[in-house]
Amino acid sequence: MFFKINLFSFKFFYNYVDFIMYSLLTLLPLLIVIAFFTLAERKAMASIQRRRGPNIVGIFGLLQPFADGLKLIIKEVIIPTKANKFLFVFAPFLILFLSFLG
Repeated sequence: MFFKINLFSFKFFYNYVDFIMYSLLTLLPLLIVIAFFTLAERKAMASIQRRRGPNIVGIFGLLQPFADGLKLIIKEVIIPTKANKFLFVFAPFLILFLSFLG
């Protein structure tokens, strides 16, 4: 027995919206926790090396992960003039895909 899926039906659209919402509700807290673990790691390495560590942004450097994320988002992408632009941009995605595949 074959079922016909209507791509323009509300139920089909709702399933995708539901999936995206659950994915965001799972991934965003995970990314925030990873950012603060990175901050804790940087603070620990700084204390081992007897320096102050990340303490510029916010109280005790608690806003440092958000500043690092903002800097990463607004960073300028530089593509060499004689490089193949498609390969230069596509290569990291290909390597990531192949590493997940293996």
